[in-house]
Amino acid sequence: MTQNNYPKLHNATWPGIVGKGPDSEPIISFDTMLESTAAAEVDGVKFDGVDIGLFDPHIDLDMSDDGIKKLAEKVAGLNLNIGSLVAPIWGGPAMGSKEDRALFVEMVRKSCLFGQKLRDLGVRPNGIVRIDSASSVEKWAVDPVGNTKLIAQTFREACDVAADFGEKLAAEGEICWGGMHSWRAMIDTLEQVDRPNIGFQADMSHTFLYLLGYNSPQDRILPKDFDWNDRATLTEALKTLTKALRPWTIDFHVAQNDGTVFGSGSHDKTGRHCLASDPNGKLDIATDAGHWLRDEQGELTKAFRHLCWDGCMFPNEVMTEPKTWNDILSAMVKVREKHGWYEAE
Repeated sequence: MTQNNYPKLHNATWPGIVGKGPDSEPIISFDTMLESTAAAEVDGVKFDGVDIGLFDPHIDLDMSDDGIKKLAEKVAGLNLNIGSLVAPIWGGPAMGSKEDRALFVEMVRKSCLFGQKLRDLGVRPNGIVRIDSASSVEKWAVDPVGNTKLIAQTFREACDVAADFGEKLAAEGEICWGGMHSWRAMIDTLEQVDRPNIGFQADMSHTFLYLLGYNSPQDRILPKDFDWNDRATLTEALKTLTKALRPWTIDFHVAQNDGTVFGSGSHDKTGRHCLASDPNGKLDIATDAGHWLRDEQGELTKAFRHLCWDGCMFPNEVMTEPKTWNDILSAMVKVREKHGWYEAE
């Protein structure tokens, strides 16, 4: 039997930054994240690439063309590609002032230009540019209707800029972002943006919290007194969630969640990323990924050509342990075995 080679398997580099810093733990360097990714191996299978955050201290968004070329050579030299990029849009909330929103769009423009250069260098065959509203749920809730309109307006302008570079933007499904903090709010925002190059980034951990109604109790799908041993009810809830969001999904993160929220450093509380082997994990990773990767008839959507593992806010001692990355890669391989496909290359 031919082994599936799609979707490609990527690791994220930004967990070396997110949740780190002066009030947490030291940042893990970009090179360390790259080398840890390249070193992982399970039964002869290795990671195919990395998704990267375009922010300091890992990446200088304004680096020269020569710098971008050196970055591409460094990644390619480890037999990796680059996939999705995270635009550093947090300096200008999408529902902020005119100046804030202009800065947001400019950061998207710079990120798309950076991405185009990586494509031209042959190291980025697929992937999107990730955004969020850069706005707190509390501030959004002061005027839900007006603020969602502002976010949608900013996203439209960002989409129009991204289209000039042939890029798609994926809005991150995470409970800490206003206007994106519940599945219904997310769909409302995307529908108001109304652009062909906007989509949804599903993360099996972050998006899982949509089921529990954190920050939006009225949108809860699972019952309040839910028994985690009731696998049938959990499966139906996942089907409800993915039926609503799958048509929008253009980028996907494999992850685990234990049903709780967590934050560290300056990062707001959001869906807790758990290790692939965490005994408290509520997801059957390989099976539950299928709710996102297959349609309601069980057919593969092939909506994206790579998967990424996003595991933020783990202790540094965990992230510098080779077994961590081998376990993660093993979980991703199982997802691809179950929901992937083969293409001649």
